[in-house]
Amino acid sequence: MASAMYNSGVDIIYHAAGGTGNGVFTEAKNIKQKDPNKNVWVIGVDRDQVDEGKVSVNGKDYNVTLTSMIKRVDLAVQDLSKKAKDGKFPGGEQIEYGLNEDAVGISPSKDNVSDDVLKAVDEWKQKIIKGEVKVPLKPTK
Repeated sequence: MASAMYNSGVDIIYHAAGGTGNGVFTEAKNIKQKDPNKNVWVIGVDRDQVDEGKVSVNGKDYNVTLTSMIKRVDLAVQDLSKKAKDGKFPGGEQIEYGLNEDAVGISPSKDNVSDDVLKAVDEWKQKIIKGEVKVPLKPTK
């Protein structure tokens, strides 16, 4: 599927596919090996996937990982474990962990993202945290 997408002109794939996302990295690296001047990118998911994007072509190192979107499940597990230990487990409640809790965000590996894009991402992040922008729970038309 990644091959068909890249061949159709797509240059960035956000795979959000867990382990099956490895195929996206493989295809992007294959393309880079065939043509080092062609930029195709992968956005990793759940953790920093910068290592998955490393590829060497004719002795020159490249990385096809544009960035990764981090989901800090460890924070939720730690918080709920502490609440359970303290006898305050909120069974039956929906608990959200987001930007305010630093539970989601962009990876620390940002070599392939320009400073102006990082600045814009941070500005929008702050607007969301301050409540100036509401992120919908469901897609809107």
